[in-house]
Amino acid sequence: MGRRSRGRRLQQQQRPEDAEDGAEGGGKRGEAGWEGGYPEIVKENKLFEHYYQELKIVPEGEWGQFMDALREPLPATLRITGYKRYPEELAWHTNLSRKILRKSPQLEKFHQFLVSETESGNISRQEAVSMIPPLLLNVRPHHKILDMCAAPGSKTTQLIEMLHADMNVPFPEGFVIANDVDNKRCYLLVHQAKRLSSPCIMVVNHDASSIPRLQIDVDGRKEILFYDRILCDVPCSGDGTMRKNIDVWKKWTTLNSLQLHGLQLRIATRGAEQLAEGGRMVYSTCSLNPIEDEAVIASLLEKSEGALELADVSDELPGLKWMPGITQWKVMTKDGQWFTDWDTVPHSRHTQIRPTMFPPKDPEKLQAMHLERCLRILPHHQNTGGFFVAVLVKKSSMPWNKRQPKLQGKSAETRESTQLSPAGPAEGKPADPSKLESPSFTGTGDTEIAHAAEDLENNGNKKDGVCGPPPSKKMKLFGFKEDPFVFIPEDDPLFPPIEKFYALAPSFPRMNLLTRTTEGKKRQLYMVSKELRNVLLNNSEKMKVINTGIKVWCRNNSGEEFDCAFRLAQEGIYTLYPFINSRIITVSMEDVKILLTQENPFFRKLSSETYSQAKDLAKGSIVLKYEPDSANPDALQCPIVLCGWRGKASIRTFVPKNERLHYLRMMGLEVLGEKKKEGVILTNESAASTGQPENEVPEEQRAGEPNSPDAEEANSPDVTAACDPAGVQPPR
Repeated sequence: MGRRSRGRRLQQQQRPEDAEDGAEGGGKRGEAGWEGGYPEIVKENKLFEHYYQELKIVPEGEWGQFMDALREPLPATLRITGYKRYPEELAWHTNLSRKILRKSPQLEKFHQFLVSETESGNISRQEAVSMIPPLLLNVRPHHKILDMCAAPGSKTTQLIEMLHADMNVPFPEGFVIANDVDNKRCYLLVHQAKRLSSPCIMVVNHDASSIPRLQIDVDGRKEILFYDRILCDVPCSGDGTMRKNIDVWKKWTTLNSLQLHGLQLRIATRGAEQLAEGGRMVYSTCSLNPIEDEAVIASLLEKSEGALELADVSDELPGLKWMPGITQWKVMTKDGQWFTDWDTVPHSRHTQIRPTMFPPKDPEKLQAMHLERCLRILPHHQNTGGFFVAVLVKKSSMPWNKRQPKLQGKSAETRESTQLSPAGPAEGKPADPSKLESPSFTGTGDTEIAHAAEDLENNGNKKDGVCGPPPSKKMKLFGFKEDPFVFIPEDDPLFPPIEKFYALAPSFPRMNLLTRTTEGKKRQLYMVSKELRNVLLNNSEKMKVINTGIKVWCRNNSGEEFDCAFRLAQEGIYTLYPFINSRIITVSMEDVKILLTQENPFFRKLSSETYSQAKDLAKGSIVLKYEPDSANPDALQCPIVLCGWRGKASIRTFVPKNERLHYLRMMGLEVLGEKKKEGVILTNESAASTGQPENEVPEEQRAGEPNSPDAEEANSPDVTAACDPAGVQPPR
């Protein structure tokens, strides 16, 4: 770090006097204003231009426009969370770069708005082309979805939104299992997914090319889990991201693609194995290179022997400009040597170049693949990044899989029995192309495997309802050690007081409640859908689960003094609310403004209707519900559900800061700042008032209140952190 700092100081000393602020290389650089203080990278790469001009992926006469677009900064784009509140026009694009949005004083408020709304899960800042693969998956709420290479999670959040298309259904039948091989990136994925507060997401940590085959319980029998939809957004060289990752300009070489091709093919093959018949898998990269794109798809189609086919999705995204996939391409080494087919590759190159990198020789076979159905998005067509997408539909079992028994019960697709994928060539070792192209495997069927696994579990000492991490002897684990997932037993004395206090409906799925500890007091209670519960209970020995479930209750340290030791958590209130029949206070829009801008407003500050509902309630956690008034079009026209606490003489909300700001904006209030000492949020309505706030709460009362959700939850490293710091007491 010291050497880098000295280098920066040296560059600043050598900087021309007439250079503009923020532009190290001179005046012209300041106009773009997006490189951000690093040494200027020349946006030229002759090998890149030679390679793609030779492959002719850009239409004739458009090469200049293509290169000009790559040299321009990428516009900022965002997506509004569709299932929450907004019916249409969900994706927005601005011709401003991310750098300008962050640094421009004129756009400071807009940038703060973006950050705040992103943190509360109402918008996602996502590149435009990155939104395409989930849209082409055509997800429905009952689908079981696997996201194989999910981090950082923007596409995963899209999939979750699609599951929750109907906001009146708190537990969709489907779920998303989001996987990533990088343990640290899994926690970034958890952060992204948590913003959407869904009980239908599970984050796991595995190598996608060998992701375990899971089992589920169907009418008392173990069945193999096959996914209705699979997103296969594989690691790639990323030369379609040059507009935002400018390092690619100087680092680009064909070697990156040659090294990644094998991994990409293995991941896509594993995804195809786990796809249900009739299901859809989207393969995508942010690379323009056919070695990573069409070559992978062609090889996968060839080895599937008709089990997979490319879907024609040309009419599914009207308005999108794209180029059809190419059917002929060549392979180039990093030093510029070209090869047109495998037979011309010298033996010394066999470790670097593989037969699957070339297009099929048989013209009829090549035509039957319909590679033109692939989509390649070029940056200059709609001012985006570069991208490649292929949509595959599974017609039958993969040829190396035995025929599966039919799955009984409700299912949209026929299930298949999957065997282990054919062993491809090891990285860096030559292999016989005929063996690679035509795998034929026989062996034990899935039914026998499932029964054997069931017998093994029954003979073991596994505790009921406890889903711990897999034993280290059976698989290598990296990263942090995860706490187990423990479902609350039916006879657990912890639940009846909660059920009585909140008058939970008989339909409440108590079996889906879990905690993250096997010993001591349970501090948080989480909830998952029954389908994810099924997955967890039947696969604890197979997979490393990083996170699942949505937090619905938190323990108060002195909760035993009240009728219920657990208070509601805002994170899960929209999932929990349909089952709660008690401790609900209906509030007006003016009440909501007061509750969100003042930390502990006394009852006298609220409307008489609110006071009359609150006065007879015992101290403890409450639900604050705002119902829109259709007769008053000027009022907020969407319902709001907030968690609160009924104290001795006041009511407090437990809502994270960014969510508070969101609701205030929706009610037309401009947030000007925050007085941290008094816990008051200043708005354009309250800025004119001066002096001590009327709702100042005496110290003896304030000393016993739980901390704000921001302190308790927003700063915690993960969801297993305690909800209430030690020693915190509820309000008296």
